[in-house]
Amino acid sequence: MTRERSGSSANIFFPWERRGTLRRLLGTGRVRPVLTVAFALGFVLLVASRERRRSGVRQTRATLMTMRAAVDAYMAETDGSCPPSLAKAIDAANAKTGLNDAWGNPVRLVCPAHQKDERYELLSDGPDGKPGGLDRIE
Repeated sequence: MTRERSGSSANIFFPWERRGTLRRLLGTGRVRPVLTVAFALGFVLLVASRERRRSGVRQTRATLMTMRAAVDAYMAETDGSCPPSLAKAIDAANAKTGLNDAWGNPVRLVCPAHQKDERYELLSDGPDGKPGGLDRIE
């Protein structure tokens, strides 16, 4: 006694009966894992590069705040005169900070400032190191 399955028909294709579907042409059985790994790796690299830049901006802002305190201390000691260089102001205040931003570019001191309300400006040229660029940090 044989029973027939009702409602299901199995289709069997032999290699010489190739079906021309897109899935078969791409060979998704072999390509899908490679595409998944490539997509995941690209996503991780994108997030890492964005976080590296944001980390540099945070570090540079902290350095600028330390330098601002050193320049303010120098100006308070010398009756409001501008320091001849940023190194002199940092030495006078005994601050333990370097003269470079997070990307190794020197921080610039502009005294007197271009703005009305400020006496001086501390500027970092940002990751590209070009003065006056759109990515500068003040």
